[in-house]
Amino acid sequence: MTARPRRVAIGVGGGVVLLAALDAYVIVTVLVDVSRDLGVAVNRLERSTPIVTGFLLGYITAMPLLGQLCDRYGRRPLLHACLAGFAIGSAVTAAADQLPMLIAGRVVQGVAGGALLPITMALAADLWEEHKRPVVLGAVGAAQELGSVLGPLYGAAIAATVGWRGIFWINIPLALLAMAAVQVFVPAGRRELASPRIDVVGGLLLAAALGLLVVGLYNPEPDRGALPTWGVPTVLAGLLLAVVFACWEARARTRLLDLTGVRRGPLLATLGVSFVSGAALMVTLVDVQLIAQTMLGKDSTGGALLLSRFLVALSLAALAGGLLARWIGERWTVVAGMTIAAAGYLLVAGWPVDVAAARHGPLPRLDVDLAVAGAGLGLVIAPVSSAVLRLMPASRHGAASAALVVARMMGMLIGVAALSAWGFHRFQSLTANLATPLPFGVPPEEYARQVAAYRTALTDALHIEYREIFLITAGLCLAGALLGLALGRGSGTARGIATDEEALTRTRD
Repeated sequence: MTARPRRVAIGVGGGVVLLAALDAYVIVTVLVDVSRDLGVAVNRLERSTPIVTGFLLGYITAMPLLGQLCDRYGRRPLLHACLAGFAIGSAVTAAADQLPMLIAGRVVQGVAGGALLPITMALAADLWEEHKRPVVLGAVGAAQELGSVLGPLYGAAIAATVGWRGIFWINIPLALLAMAAVQVFVPAGRRELASPRIDVVGGLLLAAALGLLVVGLYNPEPDRGALPTWGVPTVLAGLLLAVVFACWEARARTRLLDLTGVRRGPLLATLGVSFVSGAALMVTLVDVQLIAQTMLGKDSTGGALLLSRFLVALSLAALAGGLLARWIGERWTVVAGMTIAAAGYLLVAGWPVDVAAARHGPLPRLDVDLAVAGAGLGLVIAPVSSAVLRLMPASRHGAASAALVVARMMGMLIGVAALSAWGFHRFQSLTANLATPLPFGVPPEEYARQVAAYRTALTDALHIEYREIFLITAGLCLAGALLGLALGRGSGTARGIATDEEALTRTRD
């Protein structure tokens, strides 16, 4: 295939990735409106969190199996199937008049949308040789991250115009247009690389294990403890199933991720970096919004605008990371990215209470520090994607891509769980002896003084909580940098030699 058709094909793939990524984030800014419309009280919003976690759970659990299916049946048929499923899930969500129906629609959207990223990454591996692949994967990664940048604002804009249901009705014609573009521009597939069998048992075991872990870590009554009453046994059951899954994969003839002939150390290090970067990303998405609303007095839209400093830098750095990986190799690009991210989170952890007034020279400190953290995480996206595809045979690129994204999304899930548990516990311990002032039996001046002191104490407790969370995040990023050292020799310009299979492919094209 010549250069132009390849670019068009991967552009179509990037477009469908962006479509799914937008829907992963649109719900955040309209969650209160959706909940109110479905009869959920504002003070019971925890009942609506499965609208978000259901999408995420579907996104993760189906991805490994669908990634393996695209290795067997080709990229184009699976893209068609996933886009059709995404349209169906969108229709169910838009038409829902009860919370369970809406959650079911979001789960279907997540299952279908989650597979679009690994299929597109595998398509990039089909079409480009190894030493050119990082730039292409960086572009695909940027499309995924662009969804997180535009999603909240996109959802708020459409909801303000036609209501929140319009967000999901619009997905249907968009999905149909994407299916037409896939049919015209994406190659039918490479049947000679097909796997003879699909590991359905392994896929179901992994999905069940992840589902139990998510349910066990979800707490609808956060005022009663860090975990729900069913949390410990459910998490233990999930961990037990994870062990069963590992035993199955060790003995099964057909495996969800076949590691035969693969250097396991570099591969596990790559997945570890993806896990750490996902955890850091989710901590940032949640905590920056909380800082904006609890310490800076912003609304949800203002929080999204503040977060855009981080996300725009992350998206731009995803492209830069692909270029850098070609020059210095995947290993050192990952190490540099995670180190820069750690430095950024250390800067964020050092924010003063009055951070809105703090500056780095002529620039606001908020903007600079968030941009540094985002740029560091962005640099990692392309090289880890390139590394996992380099380490796996071409016949397993779909499954390998899915495993990489699953590792990242698992990091995001565990990051949310750890953030909720630690943040609740820490804030409660810091404010345990703080009494709410009452306007009885004291002069108005004294009451005003007590209220001011109370608010200051709350702000100080929040400041300590956020600082400690970002210090932990910086430590995670440093651990990711150490894992990056184990990636092995990547494909810099001096080492950009294609494999025999890729040379044969270019000869055929």
